[in-house]
Amino acid sequence: MLKLNRIHHIAIICSDYEQSKRFYTEILGFTVLREIYREERKSYKLDLEVNGLYQIELFSFPGPPPRPSRPEALGLRHLAFEVSNLEEAIFHLSEYDVVTEPIRVDETTGKRFTFFTDPDGLPLELYEA
Repeated sequence: MLKLNRIHHIAIICSDYEQSKRFYTEILGFTVLREIYREERKSYKLDLEVNGLYQIELFSFPGPPPRPSRPEALGLRHLAFEVSNLEEAIFHLSEYDVVTEPIRVDETTGKRFTFFTDPDGLPLELYEA
């Protein structure tokens, strides 16, 4: 049996690199590990971490095709981030005009959560620990 240690990273392709870089660093609080511009691909690659763990690779490519991103579309459903205080996190997002859905409760765990989107409409979730 294959033994996986953990998820290493999640790769996201964005349509507006500077806008997405600002969203993930200034609004969500990810830290930049490294930023590389690859001339041959006309593409940025931004490695981001949270709490010392490598988490997201943010890419820019010229003219990427659109992809359905509603939570029930085939493929990746959403990315979920754990927070300690859901109201504080929602308030923080609202200060940047990021709209969240009403708080819901997970029927299985009893934990509270909400959804919002990144600048390209990628569904993101805040899940209270």
